Amino acid sequence: MKKIIEIREFEKISCNPDFESEYAFLPENVFRELVNFIHAYAGDEAHADALDFLRIGYRRNVGDIISVNSYVGLIQMQNGYQVQVLPKIDFGSNDRNLTETKRVFLRMLRSMKDFPCKVFNESNLKMDRMTLYEIFINMYLQEVRILVKHGIKSSYISRKENLNFYKGKIIVTEQIKRNSAHGERFYTRYDEYQVNRAENRIIKATLQKLQSISSSAENQKEIRQLLTAFEMISPSVNYQKDFSKVVIDRSTKEYDMIMRWSRVFLLGKSFTTFSGTTNARALLFPMEKVFESYVSQQLRKVMAETGWEISTQDKGRYLFDSPKQFALRPDIVIIRDDGSKIILDTKWKSLTDKPRINYGISQADMYQMYAYAKKYHTSEIWLLYPQNAEMRGHDDIMFRSADGVKVQIFLVDVADIGESLKILREKLHR
Repeated sequence: MKKIIEIREFEKISCNPDFESEYAFLPENVFRELVNFIHAYAGDEAHADALDFLRIGYRRNVGDIISVNSYVGLIQMQNGYQVQVLPKIDFGSNDRNLTETKRVFLRMLRSMKDFPCKVFNESNLKMDRMTLYEIFINMYLQEVRILVKHGIKSSYISRKENLNFYKGKIIVTEQIKRNSAHGERFYTRYDEYQVNRAENRIIKATLQKLQSISSSAENQKEIRQLLTAFEMISPSVNYQKDFSKVVIDRSTKEYDMIMRWSRVFLLGKSFTTFSGTTNARALLFPMEKVFESYVSQQLRKVMAETGWEISTQDKGRYLFDSPKQFALRPDIVIIRDDGSKIILDTKWKSLTDKPRINYGISQADMYQMYAYAKKYHTSEIWLLYPQNAEMRGHDDIMFRSADGVKVQIFLVDVADIGESLKILREKLHR
C-alpha cells in the first residue's frame, strides 16, 4: 500500500475508490484515522482550531469528504501513513509541478522568524523522491553538521563516585555510611569537563530516532556519519529532564535551532499550535503567516535601494483611542523620503475574475484597509494576494472612496517573487 498522499491546499480527500479521479484518495482505515485526528484537536482563543484547516463534509453518492484549507505541511498517522499538504502555487501553466512547489514552499518557510533553519542546501536533494518529513530531517542534519564542524561543546558535569583515590570534595554522610570499614576509599563529588552534556545527549537520541524512521538513503548516510562524532556521548533516556537542563546563551547559541528541531522529532512538538497526539503528529504551517513573512522578507530586499523605511507588524495604532482598544497592525508600513506612508497587507486567498462579487475580496478586509487609511493618515493602501491562473495578466484593480481613500490590489507571483515585487516597487514610485 502506498504510504503517502501528496495534495494541494483546498483540495478534497475521499475514501471512495470510485471517485479517485475527482478527489485525492485515502484507504478507509487511514481516512478514519485522519477524521479522528481532526476531532482530537480543540483550538484555544489565540489559535485556529484544526477544523479551520481540515473540514469534514458529505457529498451524496461519494460519502464523507475532508477539505484542506490554508494550512500546509505534514500529518503523520500512527500507522506510518503520511498526508503531505503543499501550497497551491501558480507557475503559469497547468503543470502541477510538485517538486518545484516543494522548493518554493521551503524558501517561504525559511523566511519565517520562528522556523529553525539557518543554512539549508537544497541543490543535492532529490526533491521529487523526498517527502516533506524527509526534507525536514535533512534540515536538522545540516544544522548538526555545522555544529560538528565548529566543534561540539563540552561542559563541567557534576559527578558523585566512590573512588580509590581522593578527588574533589568528600560527601561526609555518604563517606561514613559507605566507607567506615574501607579507609582506602573516598566518596566524593567532583566536576569533570566532558562532552556528555544534556544538549549532546539530546542530539544523539534524535539522530538514533531518525535513523530508525528515515527512509531516505541520503539522510541515512548523513546520520551514520554524524553519529561517529557522538560516539563518546550517551543518548538521552529522559527527554524532558535533559531539555529542562538546556540553556541557550552566548556560549551555546549554536544549539538553538538544533534543540528546537529535536523537540519536534523527540517530543512530537510542532512549530505551530498543532503538536503530537496519540494518533498522529503534525508539522503544519498557516499559509497566511507564511505568505506574509515571505513577502515581507523579499520586499525588504527589493526596496533596499530606495532608502525608504520599512516596518512589519507595525504597532501603536488603535481603532479607538479612549480607551486604547482594538489594536491595528498592518503587515507592512513603508515611509517614503517625503514622510508619506504606504500600507501593504497580505492575504493568502485566490481571487476570482468576477467583478460582481468584488473578485472574492472580503468585505471585512476592506473595512480593515479603510481603518488603516484613517489611522495612518494615508490614502495609499495596497492589498497583496497570490497570483493564480485565473487572474494572471488581469488589469489593475483599484477601489476609491469619496473621501480620498484608495485601495489597490497587487497579485504577487510567488513562483518568481523577486521580479514580481520589482514591478510593485515601480508602482509605488509613481
